[in-house]
Amino acid sequence: MCMSTLAERVKAAREYAGLKQAPLAKMVGVEQPVISQLERGKNLQSAHLPKIAHATGVSAIWLSDNIGPMVVDSKEESNVSMAEQPLHSYRYPVISWVSAGSWAEAVEPYPAGISDRYEFSEYDSKGPAFWLTVKGDSMTAPAGQSITEGTLILVDTEAEVAPGKLVVAKLPDSNEATFKKLVSDGGRLFLKPLNPSYPIESVDENCRIVGVVVQALQKFY
Repeated sequence: MCMSTLAERVKAAREYAGLKQAPLAKMVGVEQPVISQLERGKNLQSAHLPKIAHATGVSAIWLSDNIGPMVVDSKEESNVSMAEQPLHSYRYPVISWVSAGSWAEAVEPYPAGISDRYEFSEYDSKGPAFWLTVKGDSMTAPAGQSITEGTLILVDTEAEVAPGKLVVAKLPDSNEATFKKLVSDGGRLFLKPLNPSYPIESVDENCRIVGVVVQALQKFY
């Protein structure tokens, strides 16, 4: 079976499994409108496609990229196996860097109108959490750990803050948040970019750590 669009493949997978939209949504851990939007081509985010493939019994690579058959014969030998899927998924808002900077002074979590876009994760946050889309190349390293522009990062506002972790912070001279690695040197804390061409900033009493980056998700469009 050859489907030309992601929307058609999602619908074909659901019908192959003999499921209505609501039961499939429950199995995947999303609301029914998410499945409906996918089938109408209104939502092309791919974060939950592996779980849809797992729930319907179709090939994950066929569903996401239209590669290979819709259903792989389990008797055929393969060096690719389905990864175990998380039992739960959690929805977090995607917000702007200005909103993230304001988060440090926010009176209440998730103020009204904070976002009209959400992404799912299997990570169960310790406190209010949100996604940010990385801007610029200050965290793009020539070697080792590197977070490129366009990557979605999940920020947990109540995860433990410690040197060596990637954090989102609010500097006193900026309205926007900044994304850096928290490091310690000589008993002092610094915000270090992974790109060595950018300067290291010191952490003082006026710097607010908004949260710890607990997950990075690269989007391919």
